[in-house]
Amino acid sequence: MKKTILALATMLCCAFAGSALAADAATMDAKAYKAEKDKIEATEKADKKACGAMKANAKDICKAEAKAKEKVARAELDARNKPSPAADAKVKKAKADADYDVAKEKCDDQKGNAKDVCKKEAKAAQTAARGDAKVEKAAATTGVNSATTAKVSKDAAEDTTDKQYSAAKEKCDTMKSDAKDKCVADAKKKFNKT
Repeated sequence: MKKTILALATMLCCAFAGSALAADAATMDAKAYKAEKDKIEATEKADKKACGAMKANAKDICKAEAKAKEKVARAELDARNKPSPAADAKVKKAKADADYDVAKEKCDDQKGNAKDVCKKEAKAAQTAARGDAKVEKAAATTGVNSATTAKVSKDAAEDTTDKQYSAAKEKCDTMKSDAKDKCVADAKKKFNKT
């Protein structure tokens, strides 16, 4: 029995030591990190330079896409350099923010209510993606069944629902009288708003 416990303890120590070494090995060498970072910056500059010939909002969209690509690449580099649930969440948030920035620029091609709806839908998508990242981070750091994860999940769902409701309600603004009232009532019903 003592030999079994001793063997088990030895295995656990080796496993923990191995995971600690794996975590250290996961960190990138400083020169490799800097080289990747420089490559990301050079790519962004080249992408922005390619936008130079464009005009009006197409140019703004191009620049937003270049900046978005750079933000995501930096977050991914940091996650490869120091892997963790927080780094993974940072990548997902960077992607959500990048998608939002580009979508918002694309909305500028529209006018009036269509532009407002477009921006609110983009914000709803960003909020949903950021909420998912928060939930995954909470689950990874506190455990899938924890009360903290449940609260983060509930809060993220409420934030997403609020933004989706705002976008749905904005669509109703172009309508008149009864049609608008019905549209708002349908949106309230769909998103459980009173």
